Amino acid sequence: MMDVPPRVLIVDDEEQIRRFLTITLRTAGYEPVQAVNGQSAVDQCAEHPPALILLDLGLPDISGHEVIRRIRARFAMPIIVLSVRSEDADKVRALDEGANDYVQKPFSTAELLARIRACLRVNVNSVAQIIELCELHIDVDAHQVRMGEEQIHLSKKEFDLLVALARAVGRVCTHRQLMETVWGPAHREDVHYLRIYIGQLRNKLGEKFKTLFSIDNEQGIGYRLRLL
Repeated sequence: MMDVPPRVLIVDDEEQIRRFLTITLRTAGYEPVQAVNGQSAVDQCAEHPPALILLDLGLPDISGHEVIRRIRARFAMPIIVLSVRSEDADKVRALDEGANDYVQKPFSTAELLARIRACLRVNVNSVAQIIELCELHIDVDAHQVRMGEEQIHLSKKEFDLLVALARAVGRVCTHRQLMETVWGPAHREDVHYLRIYIGQLRNKLGEKFKTLFSIDNEQGIGYRLRLL
């Protein structure tokens, strides 16, 4: 039986963009489908959920932000925002609402396809008590971390931070998301903690971790655990 290509929903009101993305995706081995507005995108997700969504924020009926909220209320497929908006506030808002990634227009096809592959490659249960990524093994209940056979000893905050990043592997976790998850809502603005704890986490995970993973700083937005 032949493998079915991943179905990617393109949500954009500009015909030229939809045509370009359709050609790019089909050439790369995906099955592209289109929606010209937000409501059509929500309806198509309900009728035939795609593997991934490419979403423009500036839609003619409802905003892309509203599309993210409606889809996230029912579905967990990756959403990559494609937008000309370059302000960090727009990126943070989309990511906080549930987008997996944010690519600014204009973009290179190589970058976009890499982001798509990263989103589709990883499927980590957001409530799983055992997380395994390559040689990284995290037992949430036992509060244990291993890299291969080596036991890694982390403080509670370091451990909680690693779990949050690992459960979102491949996508950006905003400062606000990480602060609320690890330190609680009262500390959502104390983002200076993150820089300190991310540095400690990188050091404790060791050299083997650095050959398999990267914890990237998305300037002004948050952090991303990425498989190399």
